[in-house]
Amino acid sequence: MDTTFKGAAVRLDDLALPKLGAKIGVGEDEIHAFLDVETRGHGFDSQGRPIILFEPHVFYRNLAGAARAQAVAQGLAYPKWGEQPYPKDSYPRLKSACAIDETAALKSASWGLGQVLGENFEAAGFLTPQAMVEAMMESEELQLEAAVNFIQANHLDGALRSHDWAAFAKGYNGAAYKKNGYDTKLADAFRKWSRIKDTPWPPAAPPAPVQPSPAPATPAAPSASPEPPVTAPKTGKGIIAGIIAALGIGGGAAHAGVSPALIAGGVVLVVIAILIIAAIKRK
Repeated sequence: MDTTFKGAAVRLDDLALPKLGAKIGVGEDEIHAFLDVETRGHGFDSQGRPIILFEPHVFYRNLAGAARAQAVAQGLAYPKWGEQPYPKDSYPRLKSACAIDETAALKSASWGLGQVLGENFEAAGFLTPQAMVEAMMESEELQLEAAVNFIQANHLDGALRSHDWAAFAKGYNGAAYKKNGYDTKLADAFRKWSRIKDTPWPPAAPPAPVQPSPAPATPAAPSASPEPPVTAPKTGKGIIAGIIAALGIGGGAAHAGVSPALIAGGVVLVVIAILIIAAIKRK
């Protein structure tokens, strides 16, 4: 365990109150009232350590034998609450107690915003006192969450929801709550916060991002105009030239792959074409 007791020491933000209040069905005003009465308004001291109160009578009951005798001899433990005044700073006592029995010492201090006693680590939602203290060192939100867990585990959430301040104060502070007027202080604090606008919970959802408009489709490039069909020449010479070109005849050389029969047929067609032209001219 880091006995400097210094961690991240993150302060409470506005959203933590309604968020943790919703866990037990109460609003921000009830949590504010609880913080006003049961805490000093902050969870860390000027050195960034969790606010604590070391309780020698609790240390006494968590020790036995030689360890208890040693703690009593050092003035760190005694059987009954209030036998000696509390010092302004509890950390020197806590560190000396840790040297005798760390777990018993951590269980014997009240921690953080809600001043949850280390003995109540399980009700606060932790497996060990060390795990609880590490959370207390981390942030005020975790300190407040530990207090909310303790309230729920001890069935005090119903009293908080119904604003039964006496029942809540008795369950959280013990039977002597009236001596310090915890119930009337809670009622007064709740009335004060009820007149102040709450932080919305759950927080409003952020606006949906604007979807970009789809880019206009690029028009397809116009296809090339097809080549106009070659019109066969209407002159007689053109007819003959077309027949020769189709058959691959001429050009000064024979074309490979043209059969003799095809050539012969072409000659016949040429002759016929000549006769037709002659007849046209006679007309």
